[in-house]
Amino acid sequence: MKKLLLLLVSILNIFCTKTSEDYFSLGNEKYKEGKYNEAIQYYNKAIELDPNYAAAYKNRGNAKSDLKDYYEAIKDYNKAIELDPNYAAAYYNRGNAKSELKDYYEAIKDYNKAIELDPNCALAYNYRGNAKKHLGDYYEAINDYSKAIKLNPNYALAYYNRGLAKISLGDKKGGCLDLSKAGEMGLEKAYEAIKEYCK
Repeated sequence: MKKLLLLLVSILNIFCTKTSEDYFSLGNEKYKEGKYNEAIQYYNKAIELDPNYAAAYKNRGNAKSDLKDYYEAIKDYNKAIELDPNYAAAYYNRGNAKSELKDYYEAIKDYNKAIELDPNCALAYNYRGNAKKHLGDYYEAINDYSKAIKLNPNYALAYYNRGLAKISLGDKKGGCLDLSKAGEMGLEKAYEAIKEYCK
């Protein structure tokens, strides 16, 4: 009986053994649920089984970033980029983490690289625009928001950001039109900005 039980346990272990991809998928599920600490545990397991799993490092970085642990997130993005130097999403996400740390010059370098690797990444243009706006370069920021909108005409946040940048440069009419467009697309905070700037 004891031998049979041991045999059953070993058979179950064989069929229940999880791969790095299994843990990665479980991590993604937890991440989507907003359970970032649990997601990190699964990404840790995936990396333990496959230390060269660039996507697991990138996604673990995303979870850490959502927990506002930006320095640790950057370490994970660095590792993902080391493993895959052409990983556009890792550059983009590292740029976001650097922006959160107000390291806008370095963030722009990462967004530049993300755009070089994926010229159709509207998100990278939008967030590079934000970094430029923080540095006071409103004209270049507007160019980036316009590129983001050209790539994705339904990108409400890019209209919103461009609207605020235009207003900062004294183009109230153009800015308010952009804010109105963002509001029509469902971005609630655009209406708050319209109340404040477009009277």
